[in-house]
Amino acid sequence: MSSRRSRSRHAGSSRITDDQINDLVSKLQQLLPEMHNRRSDKKSATKVLQETCNYIRSLHREVDDLSERLSELLENADTTQADLIRSLIMQ
Repeated sequence: MSSRRSRSRHAGSSRITDDQINDLVSKLQQLLPEMHNRRSDKKSATKVLQETCNYIRSLHREVDDLSERLSELLENADTTQADLIRSLIMQ
């Protein structure tokens, strides 16, 4: 058997099916707060992926904002307060 043929067979066996894609998109939709609340509405895979990207971006912004606020809080806190905050973070 040629190398080309064995590669195409291997590639074919590792391909994802439409049913698997639909299942993954459905699971992803359930993880998105705005789309999960409107569960009865069937959304396109494209829309779910766009919403997922938007949600991940918003989570990144929120993490950045919270990190910044925590840094400011630790800078302005006295040693006892800062130690308390650090101990709560480590839990």
